[in-house]
Amino acid sequence: MTLRFLHTLLLFVVTSLFVGLPAWAEDRVELTGEAIQGGIIIGTTEPGTKVILDGEPLMVSERGHFLFAFDRDHEGTAHLDLEYPDAERESLSIDVAQREYDVQRIEGVASKYVSPSAEQLERIARDRNLKRVARPTDTSEDWFADEFIWPVKGVITGTFGLQRFFNGQPRRPHYGVDVAATTGTPVAAPADGIIRLAHPDLYFEGGTIFLDHGHGMISVLMHLSRVDVEVGQQVKQGDIVGAVGATGRVTGPHLDWRMYWRTAHVDPALLAGDMPAPKPLERPASETP
Repeated sequence: MTLRFLHTLLLFVVTSLFVGLPAWAEDRVELTGEAIQGGIIIGTTEPGTKVILDGEPLMVSERGHFLFAFDRDHEGTAHLDLEYPDAERESLSIDVAQREYDVQRIEGVASKYVSPSAEQLERIARDRNLKRVARPTDTSEDWFADEFIWPVKGVITGTFGLQRFFNGQPRRPHYGVDVAATTGTPVAAPADGIIRLAHPDLYFEGGTIFLDHGHGMISVLMHLSRVDVEVGQQVKQGDIVGAVGATGRVTGPHLDWRMYWRTAHVDPALLAGDMPAPKPLERPASETP
C-alpha cells in the first residue's frame, strides 16, 4: 500500500484554545504519511493557505498541496502553523518517532573509495559542488503529491538509514534504498519531474541523476551504467532515464535510490510502498502441461 492510500499516523496536539482538533479543521487540512525519522508528509489544504513548519514557510501549490519531511536523525517535536484564506489559524504539534537502524558491513570495496588520495579528494570536492548547485530550491510544481513507483524492481539489498562499515571502517549512514539488478536493466522515473543533474561518472555515485519532484523534493538515482536524460528535461513517471550499473563505490550492479527534501535525508520506500512481487515466468506453449 502506498503513501497515497495511508491515513496519517500522526499524533496531533492542537496548541490553541480548542481541546482536540476542531470539527471544521478535518475538512481544511489533511496530512498523509508517517511522523518518523526519514518520514515524508504530504499535506492537502485550501489553496492560498499559509503553512509554516518550525518557523520556516512552506510552499502551497495551486492544487493546495504542500510537503515536509524529517531527516534520518531528526529529534523532537515539529510544529505546523496554518493560516487559512479567511484568516482562521490552526497550530499542530507533531511528535516524530525515532527509528532503529541496522548495521551493514561491506567487504571488498576498492581502497580508493575507503581512503582516497589527495588528488581523489580534490575530485570529490568538485563533485560535491556539482551536486550542491544541482540541488533545487522550491520548484512550484507539486509532482510529489502523486503516487510513486519503484524505479527498478528487484531484491532490496540495502535499506534506508543503515550504519555502514566499508572494509571494517565506519562511514556515513546509508541514505538510500539499494535494489539489486543486472547491469543494463532500465531505470524508470519514479514520478514526474525535471532533471537537475545528469552526470555519467561522479566519484562515489558513478552515473547519477537528480530528479526534481517539486517543493524541494528530489530523487537521486545512482551507480548508473547509462544516463539517458539531460539537465532541464521534464520526464513523466515510468519514462526510462538510464540503466542499472556498477559505477562508483559499489561491489556489484544495483540501483541506489535516494531522496532529499531540502537538506533532509528521507526514505523513498515510504513513498513507493512494498516492492512488487516478481511476475512468474511464462511457460512456452510447447511446455504447457
